[in-house]
Formats: sequence, C-alpha cells, structure tokens
Amino acid sequence: CFLKDLNTEVKIFQKALDFSDVKVRDCIVTRTEIVGVDLTASLDELLNKFVESGISKIIVYDETIDNVTGYIHSLEMFRYPEDWHTHVKEIPIVPETMSAGKLMKLFMQEKKTLALVVDEFGGTSGIVSLEDLVEEIFGDIEDEHDNTSYTCVQISGNEYLLSARLETEKVNNTFGLNLPESGEYMTIGGLILSYNQSFPKLNELIQIGNYQFKISKVTATKIELVHLKVSE
Repeated sequence: CFLKDLNTEVKIFQKALDFSDVKVRDCIVTRTEIVGVDLTASLDELLNKFVESGISKIIVYDETIDNVTGYIHSLEMFRYPEDWHTHVKEIPIVPETMSAGKLMKLFMQEKKTLALVVDEFGGTSGIVSLEDLVEEIFGDIEDEHDNTSYTCVQISGNEYLLSARLETEKVNNTFGLNLPESGEYMTIGGLILSYNQSFPKLNELIQIGNYQFKISKVTATKIELVHLKVSE
C-alpha cells in the first residue's frame, strides 16, 4: 500500500514537471467538438443541447462560432427560462500558444473555469476548462478513492438525465423511483444491458416497465448518459 501511494506521488510530481511545457492548444476541445447554440436559439433548442450533450455549460455564439458571446449554465437556464439570453456569462479569451500553467493561474485569479481559445487570426480554435487542465496532469493516474460527480438531474416532473454509471439504488432513493434492482448489476448501464440483451445505439429507446430510456451518449464500449422518462 505504501509503495502504491509512493508511486502515485512520483507520477503526480513527474506530471507536474511535464505540465510546464504544455500549451493550451494541447488541452482544448476543438471547434468542431464544441457544443454551442446561437444567441437566437429557442428554450427548447437550448434544453435539447443540454440533454443530448450531458454537460452543464454550453457555448453561446452570435451567428458563427467565431463570434462567441459567452456561455450559459444549465442552472441559469432553469432559473430564467423565458429570458436565458440575458444571463449568458462572459468567457475569458486566451491564445492557443499560452502555457497551460499560466491559464491555470488565470482561472484561479479570476475564479473562472472555462476559456475560449483563439488562433493567431482571432478565429475560434476551441474551448478549454479547468477540468481539462487538471486532466492533463492527473488524467492517467488511478485513484481508488475517486469520487467523480456523475450527472444526476431531474429535468421535468417525469424526466431525468442520468449517468449510466450511477447506482440504480441511488437513483431510486434520490428521486423516489422503483427501477428494477438485482444482484446481477448495480448501475443504470447494467440495468439497461441486462434487459436489452444487446449493446444499444445512440438515441435508441429502451422500455423497461413504465421506464423509457433514451441513449443520449455512448462509446464503442459503454453507455455514458441516458434520458429517462417515466410514464404513469
């Protein structure tokens, strides 16, 4: 156990040293991967973006992704649904050549967690979050005590956005549901695979009793995010 802890500390130290040479462009979510909406988008369009992506902050732009006005947090959308456009938050703009360490300091000083990254011509290269920078240092270091915060949101009276890695029991306790529990699986993803008997595709609908699961995010090997709708 001591050796394992020591090895982890050595890895962290080495990563921190390597981080001094990392540029912001090495950490970004590229422009083609940015989840964004136009400033004129309707509430339904914005809500769909949150549901489909499973993220909590969405970029807002004016006509083109090269003219980003800021970002909207899901909490702001729910608080101010009728005029969410007026609650778009400003986003720092940084060059892709900036060092990741310098951006980390900027985030800490300005209490920000997201930045827009631009190229030498002022066009949008991508976005980078505080999590992206931290991932660059700690991404491949295992932590047996990892307390990752998984998506677990009630988006309407009978609809939920859930990480497939959430324990079924926790979801039941949190929202007062009665999802089937079994010793054969523990998570929402396990529940779906147990009943479906095959690996689902993106946007596939799976009915389990009065619970309808829509696969919102999936990789080649695992279900990541689901949209749950409960019928009467």
